[in-house]
Amino acid sequence: MITLRKITLDNRRAVFNLEVSEDQRKYVASNLSSVASCYVLATNGGHPFPFAIYADEQPVGFVMLTYGITGYELPSVADGNYCILRLMIDERHQNRGYGREAMAEILKFIRTFPAGPAQFCWLPYKRDNAAAKKLYESCGFRENGGDLRWRAGDRIAAVSGSVRLLQIC
Repeated sequence: MITLRKITLDNRRAVFNLEVSEDQRKYVASNLSSVASCYVLATNGGHPFPFAIYADEQPVGFVMLTYGITGYELPSVADGNYCILRLMIDERHQNRGYGREAMAEILKFIRTFPAGPAQFCWLPYKRDNAAAKKLYESCGFRENGGDLRWRAGDRIAAVSGSVRLLQIC
């Protein structure tokens, strides 16, 4: 069973030691870097939610959620909405369905509106990350045109909500 848990003094090292494979490192920052980013966001008015992803009692991944993130060149959908900014499953625990199960738990958490109301959940991912695209599409996310299409290097935004998309409210 997959659960999201707070990062604590007891589990932090295990979470920081989780890694993706060498060829996946271009897609996601380290968990230590992500937790540091959460601190910076939190001390500058942001609403980060870092969680360890557990399979039963074993940490297998990490997710970093944000709400109403600002201070970057972002798509307009970022304002007042939730973002799955980072998601990773450790290389030793991939291909077991944990990513899909984690996404279900993540979206369930977001639907509690822990930082405020929202209409959308969006996420960025690199265009050439076919595995991420497949996972996110299976969870109801779709790449969108117009102002929801975001280019920052080779990252694109996928959005859940509105027409053809899964609303979170």
